[in-house]
Amino acid sequence: MTGPAPAGPAPRRIALKVDCDTFLGTRAGLPNLLRALSSRGIRATFFFTLGPDRSGRAIARVFTRKGFLRKMLRSRALSLYGPRTALYGTLLPAPLIGSRLSDSIAAVGEAGHEVGVHAWDHVRWHDKLDRLTEAQIAADYGRAHDAFARIFRRRARASAAPGWHATAGSLAVQDRFDLLYASDTRGGTPFLPEAAGARFHTIQLPTTLPTWDETYNSPGMPDDASLIAYYRRAITATEIHSIHTEVEGTALLSLFERQLDAWIEDGIAFVTLEEIAKEWLATPDRVPVRRIVRGELPGRAGLITSSVPV
Repeated sequence: MTGPAPAGPAPRRIALKVDCDTFLGTRAGLPNLLRALSSRGIRATFFFTLGPDRSGRAIARVFTRKGFLRKMLRSRALSLYGPRTALYGTLLPAPLIGSRLSDSIAAVGEAGHEVGVHAWDHVRWHDKLDRLTEAQIAADYGRAHDAFARIFRRRARASAAPGWHATAGSLAVQDRFDLLYASDTRGGTPFLPEAAGARFHTIQLPTTLPTWDETYNSPGMPDDASLIAYYRRAITATEIHSIHTEVEGTALLSLFERQLDAWIEDGIAFVTLEEIAKEWLATPDRVPVRRIVRGELPGRAGLITSSVPV
């Protein structure tokens, strides 16, 4: 990602975008990540799922998404997410993340990190957004923002869609919430989105690096050393990297701390998504308009939302 920076070599910077998808990941991963980041003086941007954890229903993707089972086996997903998570919303009741873990979630803001909305029902958005009406999207999105406001005593200024899944309907709903930015897409420069012949005014800050669940234990990165080396090389300008409380915050926490230390050793600066958004919005004429499209990414089953020039 390149930004509206002064002439000269682009600074090497990374913004950590922390997606909190599940009940157990939020409960265990938040305190772990807060400790890891605080000890290194790093601020990150956290996005919270605040409604029911129905992760067990995601098992249906084995039958509906090509490559999903292969990805789960390669990334050792059961060991990353835990067996109870795989049962929530099916054999086990779906816990309400925001109400059950409000103190832990509030602690993230109290620690000085940026916070925003990820979802109300992560699985529903991730798997069914294309089939939801705009009214249904607005209801779920509104529930998440209302839960956020109860926890943080203010309205959210940012959101990030589950599974990098956005549609014309979700963008239309999003525009009603007076956000500073959204981070719903993958790849490329920040942009103003266009979809279904309409243009929307909430700037998109795409995730620019592959996630660990896309690369961990992959043929190109078969061991920890090669994984860390890849992500050291990947920071060439300003990058946005999505991490997960269930992965970097729990099962792979010690490896993630090694990654943080490697970046620090390399002189990489850490910024928040809010800082990136404000830099781009300070020169709005430089923000391109791009059309959102659905596509595939290596290591990820199913489709994500990216963008192409208008």
